[in-house]
Amino acid sequence: MNLRRDVFQAIADPTRRSILILVAAQSMTAGAIASNFDTARPTVSKHLQILTECELLRSEQNGREITYHLNPNKMKEIADFIEPFRKMWDEKFNKLEDVMKAYQNLKKE
Repeated sequence: MNLRRDVFQAIADPTRRSILILVAAQSMTAGAIASNFDTARPTVSKHLQILTECELLRSEQNGREITYHLNPNKMKEIADFIEPFRKMWDEKFNKLEDVMKAYQNLKKE
């Protein structure tokens, strides 16, 4: 049975999130990515395979080198999912801020 991972399974791993942060700053080869971690290169390669499989990264072959690029369209899928939660927490924090300001004004009187 072939189970396809989704983007949320991919970003559940802290190493894969770190890889995404690295590649978001600039496209990198597997070796350049691996040099940022204290794990074996095959382990990093497996993480890259998962991120590519989930389409969070795109790979581009240049001779023997493979360069990895962030796929912003797939990252938008994550952002779109998170957006309602961000709005909910913004509203809660804004209400808390209003309560704190009212409390501070009462203390001043």
